[in-house]
Amino acid sequence: MQRVEFAVTYPPDRRHPLHDAVETTAGVSRAELLMWGPTGRITSLLWLDCRPDRAKDLLDAVDSTTRELIGEGTGTYAFLEQDHYELDTGVLAVVADARVIFLPPVVFQEAGEATVEAVGSRATLGEFYEALDERVPTTIRRVRPFERRQATGVLTDRQRAALDAASAVGYYEIPRTGSVADVATELDCAHSTAGELLRKAEAALVAAAVGDG
Repeated sequence: MQRVEFAVTYPPDRRHPLHDAVETTAGVSRAELLMWGPTGRITSLLWLDCRPDRAKDLLDAVDSTTRELIGEGTGTYAFLEQDHYELDTGVLAVVADARVIFLPPVVFQEAGEATVEAVGSRATLGEFYEALDERVPTTIRRVRPFERRQATGVLTDRQRAALDAASAVGYYEIPRTGSVADVATELDCAHSTAGELLRKAEAALVAAAVGDG
């Protein structure tokens, strides 16, 4: 089983309306389709790298009903209802016929590029790539083994607690607002112990992400 990241570059006349909006709306450079599926009507969960007011302006370009906008951190979550996906019909046909599973998110970026990951056998992924590339220019960005376990499964309880503490004190914020000493205080342990827990947890997650875990 393989996991492949595909990058598609849509010409201007074949882009999704949301993709066009990302291209033309100031202050927005990325939209992620996190979840999708028919629940009576097509329901989608998006993430946009902008404030809720800007997200509302951007989503006016999509044939949808915006049910809720939730600002969080540097972006906005958007719950939408749609009657149809508004994607290129040829691409939709390829997706419908594909014998692979697609993993969220689908990422819409500037310059007409969209990326998506798919899981399947070498043969079925190859078939999908060839069919998609016939419709729209497609490149393979990354190939790695597919593993059923979650990356967080490689962590011990203590390592997970260290990451939770680090996140809570702002250790992973940009710019960083917390320190290893703050993590040690949260865990009630020595500075050296907190540092070691963080290093081991980060190493485990990186190894899992690149397929070496």
